[in-house]
Amino acid sequence: MLSFLIQIANEFENEHGYRPNVLYINPQHFKSLQGALSEIRGLDALTRFLGMEIVLSNESSQPHLAWSPVEWKHAVVV
Repeated sequence: MLSFLIQIANEFENEHGYRPNVLYINPQHFKSLQGALSEIRGLDALTRFLGMEIVLSNESSQPHLAWSPVEWKHAVVV
């Protein structure tokens, strides 16, 4: 999961000229990401590690990235 996120973050930056700061991810993929990064405890630490806010969405079949000028904190979309 982490290698996929790095790949799409690099693609995003190449296309737009800046890094993404928002990750849209469904709960199943989020659990997979948490398992892969189990040494990182808590949502704040995970957000800082990724450098992105995390938006949980049941509508996201695959993780995707965006950029937002708004500094979100722990947004959850249901």
